[in-house]
Amino acid sequence: MGSATALLLALAACSSNPPPPDWPGEAKGSSERATEAWLSGNSRIEMAEFNRARAEVARTGQVALVARLELLRCATRVASLVVEPCVGFEALAQDAAPAELAYARYLAGNAQAADAALLPEAHRALVGNATPDAALASIQDPLSQLVAAGVLFRSGRATPGVMDRAVDTASARGWRRPLLAWLQVQQQRAQAAGDTQAAARLQRRMDLVAPAR
Repeated sequence: MGSATALLLALAACSSNPPPPDWPGEAKGSSERATEAWLSGNSRIEMAEFNRARAEVARTGQVALVARLELLRCATRVASLVVEPCVGFEALAQDAAPAELAYARYLAGNAQAADAALLPEAHRALVGNATPDAALASIQDPLSQLVAAGVLFRSGRATPGVMDRAVDTASARGWRRPLLAWLQVQQQRAQAAGDTQAAARLQRRMDLVAPAR
């Protein structure tokens, strides 16, 4: 068989197997960069990368995928103790699936027992009877752990152990935004207890973490 014939057959084979769409990879990459930028404290990059990821997913017309992306963004806010409505998801909520609605309630600290089975496995224990410290310790993924800690904080169940673990997790990842938020919570607790030395030590640590102005 001549080389020209072999090339034509190879091209024909390629044409019968179209390449996969590029949007999943583009969306995943931008979403990951947006998440890391937010946690690191860079809001400008986060917004640009998130908008890019959302545009890639939105061109599929699949509400569930866009809703999940919006929920991921809101989860990074919960991890950083930013209390605000999940506006991007709320605009899609009427067409969202039960699993997305359950996760939205979970992020808001309003999950019910019936929601547990619909949540990502790592978060189900927090809706059950497990103690906050044990539930958090069972989560291996750092971001999921911080999200869970944020949910516990929103629902008034964040123990000193939860706060310590959140600080340690954010510190180990170099995630400035949640680290500062959780250090501030610890400082407020120290101030309420009249522990001025601990409060001063935490302030020095926050000064070290905070970007220079």
